[in-house]
Amino acid sequence: MGIGTSVVLIAIGAILRFAVTIQTAQVNWDIVGDVLMAAGAFGLIVSLVWATTASRRGTTTIVERDRTVS
Repeated sequence: MGIGTSVVLIAIGAILRFAVTIQTAQVNWDIVGDVLMAAGAFGLIVSLVWATTASRRGTTTIVERDRTVS
């Protein structure tokens, strides 16, 4: 899950939790919103940690030039 997907999950969860007033007997939409926000937050944290550690694993290329004149 990427950063964008995590932000979308958080946004959809917040909409379900705070803006939607649907009342059904089978589904508690507040809980669905909470679960989506929690999953999005977890995915965002994991994505940021992965991106931080991946940037440290880069390869370094050393180019040496021969400066002798012939």
